[in-house]
Amino acid sequence: MAERREVAVFGGGCFWCTEAIFKMLKGVHSVLPGYSGGKIAHPSYEDVSAGSTGHAEVVRIEFDPEVITYEDLLTVFFATHDPTTPNRQGNDVGSQYRSMVLFTTPEQKEKAQAYLATIKGAVTEVKSFAKFFEAESYHHDYYNRNRNKPYCQVVINPKLQKVKEKFAALLMEQSA
Repeated sequence: MAERREVAVFGGGCFWCTEAIFKMLKGVHSVLPGYSGGKIAHPSYEDVSAGSTGHAEVVRIEFDPEVITYEDLLTVFFATHDPTTPNRQGNDVGSQYRSMVLFTTPEQKEKAQAYLATIKGAVTEVKSFAKFFEAESYHHDYYNRNRNKPYCQVVINPKLQKVKEKFAALLMEQSA
């Protein structure tokens, strides 16, 4: 039986965190950090960080819906960032850190909107996925290459621990 593959695109603050979280989940084939949701073609990290491109830091997740559902991905996404703070996640401030779901199918749009309706005060943007601009290579697999850096220790590690405790059934074997 051939593997099925679908794409989900989420912006939940710093893409170093979201990439590390979704790489832990079974059924996820790839997670790429990048930029989406804005108006500038081929933005750089510096462009996006300046806050004038309209892009957010996002992750593009390729997954097998027979192993992990889109609903599971939404549940993990909303549990690991604050969807009620506009243009901010912790100390990361600016529109590039906004909460965003970029749907790739009408079903994803429906599911994201239904999930959001259950979160009081949610400001998460839900819009159609258009373009994804892959982040520079030094952002790829950032957490695994920089585990001892302060940002990884203070910001990412607690999120990963939360995922391990709350979503153990969704983790790949080596991550459990």
